[in-house]
Amino acid sequence: MHYLKRKIICALTASAVLVLLTACTKAKAIPETTDTGAQVTEETEKGISDPEPLPDEGESSADAFHIGIVTGSFSQSEDDRRGAETFQKKYGADNVTLVIYPDNFTEEPENTIQTIVNLSEDPLMKAVIVNQAVDGTSEAFRRIHEKRPDILCIAGEAYEDLADIGETADLVVNCDFINRGYLIIRSAHELGCDTFVHISFPRHLSYETVSRRVAVMRAACEEFGIRFEMEEAPDPITEAGVPGAQSYIREHFNEWLQKYGDRSAYFCTNDAHTAPLISKLLTNGGYFIEADLPSPLLGYPEALGLDLTSAAGDPEKILNTVETAVVEKGGAGRFGTWAYSYGFTASAGLAEHARNVISGKSSLTDVDDLSRAYGVFSPGADWNGSRYSDAETGERSDNIILIYQDTYILGNPGYYLGSTKIEVPEEYRAVSHTKAEDKETTDEEE
Repeated sequence: MHYLKRKIICALTASAVLVLLTACTKAKAIPETTDTGAQVTEETEKGISDPEPLPDEGESSADAFHIGIVTGSFSQSEDDRRGAETFQKKYGADNVTLVIYPDNFTEEPENTIQTIVNLSEDPLMKAVIVNQAVDGTSEAFRRIHEKRPDILCIAGEAYEDLADIGETADLVVNCDFINRGYLIIRSAHELGCDTFVHISFPRHLSYETVSRRVAVMRAACEEFGIRFEMEEAPDPITEAGVPGAQSYIREHFNEWLQKYGDRSAYFCTNDAHTAPLISKLLTNGGYFIEADLPSPLLGYPEALGLDLTSAAGDPEKILNTVETAVVEKGGAGRFGTWAYSYGFTASAGLAEHARNVISGKSSLTDVDDLSRAYGVFSPGADWNGSRYSDAETGERSDNIILIYQDTYILGNPGYYLGSTKIEVPEEYRAVSHTKAEDKETTDEEE
């Protein structure tokens, strides 16, 4: 999920497809939206008014401020890094500082924390965005606020407990693991799947965002009459590394397919597992609704052997190239993605939102304002979102927002599933990972 050592050489250029804020979207796939492009709506509220446009040039010297963006490296999270570079290119290296946290951040917690905190030494720094907000981000934000309470601290895709990081971050924006847990299963049902296979490992399952989504997926499978199964694969940051993790998927897929059948849908929580899984599904059968953090550039180019260099700067061509290759491999109607990379959009969109807030153009925790910022880097895409709610108390957070983009099914022609228009039953907000563990224990005893 968060640790892919991507081998997609072409994506070094292709990930910059969103750099140009063009209207080159997939005409047959992108629904009509406001002029700002994206629609992030809270609950069932729809519609976004156009914001006052902001200049692309830097602030005047009197109002000058800097923004810092922290991401993983190209090898671990290339889309995140490319999004940060795009924002820097738009506003200038003099105004935007980019830094990278350690690849092995779990083994270098203090280094990770200090990398983030160092940005606050710049007297003109007014916002620090960390995407993905790995372990240590919460402590880093605490230290920044101790010295510089004037700096906005924003976490994108937080690893740490949301309640904890919500205490130190001014804003936390995560992919909507609650609604997506339901919608991915619903999509599998709509596509005719009878089994859903969840692939992960203990470290990821220890995160609330993952474990609670598993619980929602399990509950949704019961609702739709789908068999729910879990498989464990090696963690890429252990001794096995990325090669070992990918080899495991290749070696065990046929065993899984024989066990679960070709009407089974697969989902993995780690990026490193994605390309070999897609490759095996294309060849042998089965379904892939979308990746953990979806992108046309995640898994597909590597699995399909695509060189997307010539598609750089053309989002329509990127999606069409991937789609054509999937169809040629016999995968029409069995594979999905988001039209725009989540990681790319989050890095650039969160920084854009921070800039708008600092400039007095937006409110920090306003979902519609956040949507406008994301829309700059995903023109025409349909988004939905809501505030995070605690599973036990039902209390909704003021500064933690969960978002998701519509699912696009690759085919001939391809189509959107309309996931962002589906109303997820309210009871799924109360599903917690502890309830799922209790049920699993009961099932085993029976």
